[in-house]
Amino acid sequence: MLKEFDASILRDAHRVVVKVGSSLVTNDGRGLDDSAIGEWCRQMAELVRQGREVIMVSSGAIAEGMKRLGWVTRPHEVHELQAAAAVGQMGLAHVYETKLRENGLGSAQVLLTHADLTDRERYLNARSTLLTLLKLGVVPVINENDTVVTDEIKFGDNDTLGALVANLVEADALVILTDQKGLYTADPRKDPDAKFVHVAQAGLAALEAMAGGAGSSLGRGGMITKILAAKRAAGSGASTVIAWGREPNALLRLCEGEAIGTLLVAPTQKTQARKQWIADHLQLRGSVIVDAGAVHSLRSGGSSLLPIGMIGVEGEFSRGDVIAIRSDDGVEVARGLANYASAEARLICRKPSSQFDKLLGYSAEPEMVHRDNLVLSR
Repeated sequence: MLKEFDASILRDAHRVVVKVGSSLVTNDGRGLDDSAIGEWCRQMAELVRQGREVIMVSSGAIAEGMKRLGWVTRPHEVHELQAAAAVGQMGLAHVYETKLRENGLGSAQVLLTHADLTDRERYLNARSTLLTLLKLGVVPVINENDTVVTDEIKFGDNDTLGALVANLVEADALVILTDQKGLYTADPRKDPDAKFVHVAQAGLAALEAMAGGAGSSLGRGGMITKILAAKRAAGSGASTVIAWGREPNALLRLCEGEAIGTLLVAPTQKTQARKQWIADHLQLRGSVIVDAGAVHSLRSGGSSLLPIGMIGVEGEFSRGDVIAIRSDDGVEVARGLANYASAEARLICRKPSSQFDKLLGYSAEPEMVHRDNLVLSR
Protein backbone atom coordinates (compact mmCIF):
# COMPACT_ATOMS: atom_id res chain seq x y z
CA MET A 1 0.00 0.00 0.00
CA LEU A 2 1.06 3.58 -0.61
CA LYS A 3 1.09 5.89 2.38
CA GLU A 4 0.24 9.35 1.09
CA PHE A 5 -2.52 10.74 -1.10
CA ASP A 6 -0.70 12.42 -4.02
CA ALA A 7 -2.60 15.69 -4.39
CA SER A 8 -0.92 16.51 -7.69
CA ILE A 9 -2.57 13.62 -9.57
CA LEU A 10 -6.01 15.23 -9.65
CA ARG A 11 -4.78 18.80 -9.30
CA ASP A 12 -2.73 18.46 -12.49
CA ALA A 13 -5.29 16.38 -14.41
CA HIS A 14 -6.35 18.08 -17.64
CA ARG A 15 -8.75 15.45 -19.01
CA VAL A 16 -11.03 13.80 -16.45
CA VAL A 17 -13.68 11.10 -16.86
CA VAL A 18 -16.40 11.18 -14.19
CA LYS A 19 -18.61 8.15 -13.65
CA VAL A 20 -21.74 8.19 -11.47
CA GLY A 21 -23.77 5.14 -10.50
CA SER A 22 -27.47 4.31 -10.74
CA SER A 23 -28.27 4.63 -7.04
CA LEU A 24 -26.90 8.19 -7.00
CA VAL A 25 -28.43 9.31 -10.28
CA THR A 26 -31.88 7.92 -9.44
CA ASN A 27 -31.89 8.58 -5.68
CA ASP A 28 -31.91 4.86 -4.89
CA GLY A 29 -34.49 4.13 -7.58
CA ARG A 30 -37.01 6.81 -6.66
CA GLY A 31 -36.51 8.64 -9.96
CA LEU A 32 -33.88 10.88 -11.51
CA ASP A 33 -32.36 13.13 -8.85
CA ASP A 34 -32.46 16.48 -10.66
CA SER A 35 -30.80 18.27 -7.76
CA ALA A 36 -27.83 15.89 -7.53
CA ILE A 37 -27.34 15.82 -11.31
CA GLY A 38 -27.50 19.61 -11.33
CA GLU A 39 -24.82 19.78 -8.65
CA TRP A 40 -22.45 17.52 -10.60
CA CYS A 41 -23.11 19.57 -13.75
CA ARG A 42 -22.33 22.78 -11.84
CA GLN A 43 -19.01 21.36 -10.72
CA MET A 44 -18.16 20.07 -14.19
CA ALA A 45 -18.91 23.52 -15.61
CA GLU A 46 -16.48 25.06 -13.15
CA LEU A 47 -13.80 22.54 -14.11
CA VAL A 48 -14.32 23.39 -17.79
CA ARG A 49 -13.96 27.09 -16.95
CA GLN A 50 -10.65 26.19 -15.30
CA GLY A 51 -9.47 24.85 -18.66
CA ARG A 52 -10.04 21.17 -17.99
CA GLU A 53 -11.83 18.68 -20.24
CA VAL A 54 -14.58 16.60 -18.64
CA ILE A 55 -16.48 13.54 -19.82
CA MET A 56 -19.44 12.16 -17.87
CA VAL A 57 -20.25 8.44 -17.85
CA SER A 58 -23.66 8.12 -16.27
CA SER A 59 -25.68 5.10 -15.25
CA GLY A 60 -29.36 5.44 -14.56
CA ALA A 61 -31.22 4.75 -17.82
CA ILE A 62 -32.50 1.31 -16.80
CA ALA A 63 -33.29 2.43 -13.24
CA GLU A 64 -35.21 5.46 -14.53
CA GLY A 65 -37.00 3.28 -17.07
CA MET A 66 -38.02 0.86 -14.31
CA LYS A 67 -39.48 3.73 -12.33
CA ARG A 68 -41.43 5.07 -15.33
CA LEU A 69 -42.73 1.58 -16.11
CA GLY A 70 -43.69 0.91 -12.50
CA TRP A 71 -41.26 -1.99 -12.05
CA VAL A 72 -39.94 -2.58 -8.53
CA THR A 73 -37.45 -5.37 -9.29
CA ARG A 74 -34.77 -5.21 -11.97
CA PRO A 75 -35.74 -7.68 -14.73
CA HIS A 76 -33.45 -10.46 -15.95
CA GLU A 77 -34.70 -10.79 -19.51
CA VAL A 78 -32.50 -8.87 -21.95
CA HIS A 79 -35.45 -7.52 -23.97
CA GLU A 80 -37.04 -6.13 -20.80
CA LEU A 81 -33.78 -4.46 -19.81
CA GLN A 82 -33.53 -3.00 -23.31
CA ALA A 83 -37.08 -1.69 -23.09
CA ALA A 84 -36.41 -0.08 -19.71
CA ALA A 85 -33.25 1.52 -21.06
CA ALA A 86 -35.08 2.93 -24.07
CA VAL A 87 -37.71 4.51 -21.81
CA GLY A 88 -35.24 5.79 -19.22
CA GLN A 89 -32.66 7.14 -21.63
CA MET A 90 -35.08 9.87 -22.72
CA GLY A 91 -35.32 11.31 -19.24
CA LEU A 92 -31.66 10.85 -18.44
CA ALA A 93 -30.45 12.73 -21.51
CA HIS A 94 -33.00 15.52 -20.96
CA VAL A 95 -31.92 16.17 -17.37
CA TYR A 96 -28.22 16.32 -18.24
CA GLU A 97 -28.89 18.56 -21.24
CA THR A 98 -30.99 20.91 -19.12
CA LYS A 99 -28.62 21.10 -16.16
CA LEU A 100 -25.50 21.56 -18.29
CA ARG A 101 -27.20 24.26 -20.32
CA GLU A 102 -28.17 26.06 -17.11
CA ASN A 103 -24.46 26.16 -16.31
CA GLY A 104 -23.49 27.51 -19.72
CA LEU A 105 -22.33 24.24 -21.28
CA GLY A 106 -23.43 22.24 -24.29
CA SER A 107 -23.94 18.50 -23.96
CA ALA A 108 -23.90 15.49 -26.26
CA GLN A 109 -25.33 12.03 -25.73
CA VAL A 110 -22.99 9.19 -26.71
CA LEU A 111 -24.14 5.56 -26.48
CA LEU A 112 -21.48 2.87 -26.75
CA THR A 113 -21.29 -0.91 -26.85
CA HIS A 114 -18.29 -3.13 -26.24
CA ALA A 115 -18.19 -3.85 -29.97
CA ASP A 116 -17.60 -0.15 -30.63
CA LEU A 117 -14.33 -0.31 -28.70
CA THR A 118 -13.08 -3.72 -29.82
CA ASP A 119 -13.45 -2.89 -33.52
CA ARG A 120 -10.47 -0.66 -34.31
CA GLU A 121 -12.20 1.51 -36.91
CA ARG A 122 -15.18 2.19 -34.67
CA TYR A 123 -12.76 2.75 -31.78
CA LEU A 124 -11.00 5.51 -33.70
CA ASN A 125 -14.28 7.00 -34.85
CA ALA A 126 -15.55 7.13 -31.26
CA ARG A 127 -12.28 8.64 -30.09
CA SER A 128 -12.31 11.29 -32.82
CA THR A 129 -15.90 12.23 -31.98
CA LEU A 130 -15.23 12.56 -28.26
CA LEU A 131 -12.06 14.60 -28.74
CA THR A 132 -13.86 16.90 -31.18
CA LEU A 133 -16.66 17.44 -28.66
CA LEU A 134 -14.12 18.33 -25.99
CA LYS A 135 -12.43 20.83 -28.30
CA LEU A 136 -15.83 22.44 -28.88
CA GLY A 137 -16.33 22.84 -25.14
CA VAL A 138 -19.16 20.28 -25.07
CA VAL A 139 -19.51 17.73 -22.26
CA PRO A 140 -20.13 14.21 -23.64
CA VAL A 141 -22.59 12.24 -21.51
CA ILE A 142 -21.88 8.56 -22.14
CA ASN A 143 -23.90 5.49 -21.32
CA GLU A 144 -23.89 1.91 -22.49
CA ASN A 145 -26.26 1.41 -25.40
CA ASP A 146 -28.51 -0.90 -23.40
CA THR A 147 -31.24 -0.81 -26.04
CA VAL A 148 -29.17 -2.92 -28.44
CA VAL A 149 -26.68 -4.85 -26.31
CA THR A 150 -26.79 -8.59 -25.85
CA ASP A 151 -25.04 -10.76 -23.28
CA GLU A 152 -22.14 -11.15 -25.70
CA ILE A 153 -21.36 -7.44 -26.16
CA LYS A 154 -22.52 -5.63 -23.03
CA PHE A 155 -19.89 -4.04 -20.80
CA GLY A 156 -21.55 -5.53 -17.74
CA ASP A 157 -21.35 -2.37 -15.66
CA ASN A 158 -20.66 1.30 -16.18
CA ASP A 159 -17.54 1.19 -14.00
CA THR A 160 -15.95 -0.85 -16.78
CA LEU A 161 -17.37 1.56 -19.34
CA GLY A 162 -15.82 4.49 -17.45
CA ALA A 163 -12.41 2.81 -17.53
CA LEU A 164 -12.70 1.99 -21.23
CA VAL A 165 -13.63 5.59 -21.98
CA ALA A 166 -10.65 6.78 -19.91
CA ASN A 167 -8.43 4.55 -22.05
CA LEU A 168 -10.17 5.65 -25.25
CA VAL A 169 -9.49 9.37 -24.73
CA GLU A 170 -6.26 8.88 -22.74
CA ALA A 171 -7.67 10.64 -19.70
CA ASP A 172 -5.43 11.73 -16.87
CA ALA A 173 -7.85 10.55 -14.20
CA LEU A 174 -11.05 8.57 -13.66
CA VAL A 175 -13.35 9.67 -10.84
CA ILE A 176 -15.95 7.10 -9.79
CA LEU A 177 -18.69 8.67 -7.70
CA THR A 178 -20.59 6.07 -5.71
CA ASP A 179 -22.80 5.63 -2.65
CA GLN A 180 -19.79 4.59 -0.54
CA LYS A 181 -16.98 6.70 0.89
CA GLY A 182 -14.38 4.57 -0.86
CA LEU A 183 -12.59 1.27 -0.33
CA TYR A 184 -12.27 -0.44 3.05
CA THR A 185 -10.11 -3.40 3.96
CA ALA A 186 -13.37 -5.31 4.54
CA ASP A 187 -17.09 -4.60 4.38
CA PRO A 188 -17.60 -2.01 7.15
CA ARG A 189 -21.25 -3.03 7.44
CA LYS A 190 -20.13 -6.48 8.60
CA ASP A 191 -16.66 -5.95 10.06
CA PRO A 192 -16.22 -3.27 12.74
CA ASP A 193 -12.43 -3.54 12.36
CA ALA A 194 -12.50 -2.59 8.68
CA LYS A 195 -10.09 0.24 7.90
CA PHE A 196 -10.47 2.87 5.20
CA VAL A 197 -7.97 2.70 2.32
CA HIS A 198 -6.89 6.25 1.47
CA VAL A 199 -4.40 5.37 -1.25
CA ALA A 200 -3.03 2.27 -2.97
CA GLN A 201 -1.52 1.21 -6.26
CA ALA A 202 -4.11 0.25 -8.85
CA GLY A 203 -4.03 -3.39 -9.91
CA LEU A 204 -2.87 -4.94 -6.64
CA ALA A 205 -4.43 -8.35 -6.04
CA ALA A 206 -4.99 -7.46 -2.39
CA LEU A 207 -7.48 -4.78 -3.41
CA GLU A 208 -9.70 -7.30 -5.19
CA ALA A 209 -9.67 -9.47 -2.07
CA MET A 210 -10.95 -6.51 -0.03
CA ALA A 211 -13.87 -5.78 -2.37
CA GLY A 212 -17.18 -7.61 -2.08
CA GLY A 213 -19.98 -8.35 -4.52
CA ALA A 214 -22.63 -6.10 -6.06
CA GLY A 215 -23.71 -3.40 -3.65
CA SER A 216 -27.08 -2.38 -5.15
CA SER A 217 -30.13 -4.01 -6.70
CA LEU A 218 -30.30 -1.16 -9.23
CA GLY A 219 -26.91 -1.53 -10.85
CA ARG A 220 -24.67 -4.36 -11.95
CA GLY A 221 -21.57 -3.18 -10.16
CA GLY A 222 -20.22 -3.01 -6.64
CA MET A 223 -16.83 -2.21 -5.14
CA ILE A 224 -15.18 -5.08 -7.01
CA THR A 225 -16.12 -3.61 -10.39
CA LYS A 226 -14.64 -0.27 -9.30
CA ILE A 227 -11.38 -1.93 -8.27
CA LEU A 228 -11.22 -3.76 -11.61
CA ALA A 229 -12.10 -0.56 -13.46
CA ALA A 230 -9.20 1.23 -11.76
CA LYS A 231 -6.92 -1.61 -12.82
CA ARG A 232 -8.12 -1.29 -16.40
CA ALA A 233 -7.78 2.50 -16.44
CA ALA A 234 -4.26 2.22 -15.07
CA GLY A 235 -3.30 0.33 -18.23
CA SER A 236 -3.34 3.63 -20.11
CA GLY A 237 -1.84 5.57 -17.22
CA ALA A 238 -5.01 7.00 -15.65
CA SER A 239 -5.27 7.02 -11.86
CA THR A 240 -8.69 6.47 -10.27
CA VAL A 241 -10.49 8.00 -7.30
CA ILE A 242 -13.47 6.25 -5.73
CA ALA A 243 -15.49 8.75 -3.68
CA TRP A 244 -18.92 9.39 -2.19
CA GLY A 245 -21.06 11.11 -4.79
CA ARG A 246 -22.90 13.27 -2.26
CA GLU A 247 -19.74 14.69 -0.72
CA PRO A 248 -20.15 18.49 -1.08
CA ASN A 249 -18.15 19.84 -4.05
CA ALA A 250 -16.37 16.49 -4.38
CA LEU A 251 -15.19 17.07 -7.96
CA LEU A 252 -13.91 20.57 -7.30
CA ARG A 253 -12.19 19.62 -4.07
CA LEU A 254 -10.55 16.58 -5.66
CA CYS A 255 -9.22 18.71 -8.51
CA GLU A 256 -7.87 21.16 -5.96
CA GLY A 257 -5.85 18.29 -4.51
CA GLU A 258 -7.94 17.48 -1.46
CA ALA A 259 -7.76 13.88 -0.21
CA ILE A 260 -11.32 12.63 -0.68
CA GLY A 261 -12.16 8.96 -1.10
CA THR A 262 -9.73 6.25 -2.18
CA LEU A 263 -7.00 7.09 -4.68
CA LEU A 264 -5.76 4.17 -6.78
CA VAL A 265 -2.56 5.28 -8.46
CA ALA A 266 -1.60 4.09 -11.92
CA PRO A 267 1.90 2.59 -11.75
CA THR A 268 2.65 3.48 -15.38
CA GLN A 269 2.84 6.94 -16.91
CA LYS A 270 0.29 7.69 -19.60
CA THR A 271 2.70 7.98 -22.51
CA GLN A 272 4.57 4.86 -21.49
CA ALA A 273 1.38 2.80 -21.29
CA ARG A 274 0.19 4.03 -24.68
CA LYS A 275 3.47 3.27 -26.43
CA GLN A 276 3.79 -0.13 -24.81
CA TRP A 277 0.25 -1.04 -25.90
CA ILE A 278 0.99 -0.23 -29.53
CA ALA A 279 4.49 -1.67 -29.59
CA ASP A 280 3.98 -4.96 -27.83
CA HIS A 281 0.37 -6.06 -27.82
CA LEU A 282 -1.13 -5.51 -31.25
CA GLN A 283 -0.71 -7.59 -34.38
CA LEU A 284 0.60 -5.92 -37.53
CA ARG A 285 -1.77 -6.01 -40.51
CA GLY A 286 0.40 -4.37 -43.15
CA SER A 287 2.92 -1.62 -43.72
CA VAL A 288 3.62 1.61 -45.54
CA ILE A 289 6.97 2.45 -47.15
CA VAL A 290 8.27 5.98 -46.60
CA ASP A 291 10.99 8.13 -48.08
CA ALA A 292 14.20 9.28 -46.37
CA GLY A 293 12.67 12.62 -45.39
CA ALA A 294 9.82 10.94 -43.55
CA VAL A 295 12.26 8.58 -41.81
CA HIS A 296 14.27 11.55 -40.59
CA SER A 297 11.17 13.43 -39.38
CA LEU A 298 9.88 10.43 -37.48
CA ARG A 299 13.16 9.62 -35.81
CA SER A 300 14.24 13.13 -34.91
CA GLY A 301 11.19 15.30 -34.57
CA GLY A 302 8.44 13.26 -32.94
CA SER A 303 6.31 13.91 -36.00
CA SER A 304 3.16 12.28 -37.33
CA LEU A 305 3.40 10.36 -40.57
CA LEU A 306 1.94 12.35 -43.47
CA PRO A 307 0.89 10.58 -46.68
CA ILE A 308 3.06 12.92 -48.74
CA GLY A 309 6.08 11.06 -47.36
CA MET A 310 4.75 7.61 -48.31
CA ILE A 311 6.02 5.84 -51.43
CA GLY A 312 4.22 2.50 -51.15
CA VAL A 313 1.73 0.32 -49.27
CA GLU A 314 2.04 -3.39 -48.44
CA GLY A 315 -0.68 -5.76 -47.28
CA GLU A 316 -4.39 -5.19 -46.73
CA PHE A 317 -5.50 -3.34 -43.64
CA SER A 318 -8.42 -1.29 -42.39
CA ARG A 319 -8.61 2.06 -40.65
CA GLY A 320 -7.53 1.51 -37.05
CA ASP A 321 -5.30 -1.49 -37.73
CA VAL A 322 -1.72 -1.50 -36.50
CA ILE A 323 0.74 -1.12 -39.36
CA ALA A 324 4.51 -0.96 -39.69
CA ILE A 325 6.24 2.09 -41.12
CA ARG A 326 9.28 0.98 -43.11
CA SER A 327 12.11 2.69 -44.95
CA ASP A 328 12.61 1.89 -48.63
CA ASP A 329 15.19 -0.77 -47.68
CA GLY A 330 12.62 -2.64 -45.57
CA VAL A 331 13.79 -1.56 -42.09
CA GLU A 332 10.93 -0.98 -39.63
CA VAL A 333 11.15 2.61 -38.43
CA ALA A 334 7.95 2.75 -36.39
CA ARG A 335 4.49 1.31 -36.03
CA GLY A 336 1.13 2.80 -35.25
CA LEU A 337 -2.60 2.97 -35.89
CA ALA A 338 -3.63 3.67 -39.48
CA ASN A 339 -6.07 6.51 -40.08
CA TYR A 340 -6.81 5.19 -43.58
CA ALA A 341 -7.37 1.72 -45.02
CA SER A 342 -4.78 0.24 -47.39
CA ALA A 343 -6.86 0.97 -50.52
CA GLU A 344 -7.20 4.60 -49.51
CA ALA A 345 -3.55 4.81 -48.48
CA ARG A 346 -2.48 3.79 -51.98
CA LEU A 347 -4.51 6.65 -53.44
CA ILE A 348 -3.01 9.32 -51.17
CA CYS A 349 0.65 8.27 -51.35
CA ARG A 350 2.80 11.33 -52.17
CA LYS A 351 -0.28 13.58 -51.92
CA PRO A 352 -0.90 16.61 -49.67
CA SER A 353 -3.95 16.60 -47.41
CA SER A 354 -5.56 19.32 -49.53
CA GLN A 355 -6.21 16.67 -52.21
CA PHE A 356 -7.75 14.01 -49.96
CA ASP A 357 -11.32 15.12 -50.48
CA LYS A 358 -10.95 14.99 -54.27
CA LEU A 359 -9.17 11.60 -54.21
CA LEU A 360 -11.27 9.84 -51.57
CA GLY A 361 -14.56 11.68 -51.64
CA TYR A 362 -14.05 12.77 -48.04
CA SER A 363 -11.32 14.12 -45.79
CA ALA A 364 -10.71 12.77 -42.28
CA GLU A 365 -7.35 13.21 -40.56
CA PRO A 366 -4.43 14.84 -42.42
CA GLU A 367 -2.06 12.18 -41.04
CA MET A 368 -1.68 8.56 -42.05
CA VAL A 369 -0.54 7.85 -38.48
CA HIS A 370 -0.85 10.51 -35.78
CA ARG A 371 2.13 10.89 -33.48
CA ASP A 372 -0.08 10.08 -30.45
CA ASN A 373 -0.73 6.66 -32.03
CA LEU A 374 2.85 6.01 -33.16
CA VAL A 375 5.84 4.41 -31.47
CA LEU A 376 9.37 4.26 -32.85
CA SER A 377 10.77 0.77 -33.29
CA ARG A 378 13.58 -0.29 -31.01
